[in-house]
Amino acid sequence: MSRSPKNFEEFFARKWIEPSKLEEMVESLKKAGKTVATLNGSFDLLHAGHLHMIYEASLQADVLILALNSDSSIKKYKSPLRPIVPLEFRLRMIAALDFVDYVTSFEETDPRLLLSKIKPDVHVNGAEYGANCIEADVVKSHGGRVHIVELIPGLSTSTLIKKIVETCG
Repeated sequence: MSRSPKNFEEFFARKWIEPSKLEEMVESLKKAGKTVATLNGSFDLLHAGHLHMIYEASLQADVLILALNSDSSIKKYKSPLRPIVPLEFRLRMIAALDFVDYVTSFEETDPRLLLSKIKPDVHVNGAEYGANCIEADVVKSHGGRVHIVELIPGLSTSTLIKKIVETCG
């Protein structure tokens, strides 16, 4: 992927996959002989722990597709006060990472429908969910595997928010 776009919107457009175009894009990648890894989550308040996980995910296949939960799904599964950073900006932050090939979003609180469309070769998840995560059956049913990334102790969005509240009141 050329890194010389005229502006950030052009750069973002190269990495953004409309959810409705996801299956078509993945089919094209696989026809080209590429392996596909997926990682999903809210990635609200991007921090070093996220970067560690995303980088590890990028090492698992030729192409990394990172799927972000929509704002409404985060409100349902995390808190009515989240996300702190709206989807539009979370997508752009993730797209700016060189080791992310494509970024997309999904509305559901759980990624199984999304993964059944992508059929990744590898799905990456954090150790807090384990190898028997809810995504495992869908990923394995299409011949994929789950790769677990150990978390860096003390690096989580919840911990970061708590520290901000303690520091700033």
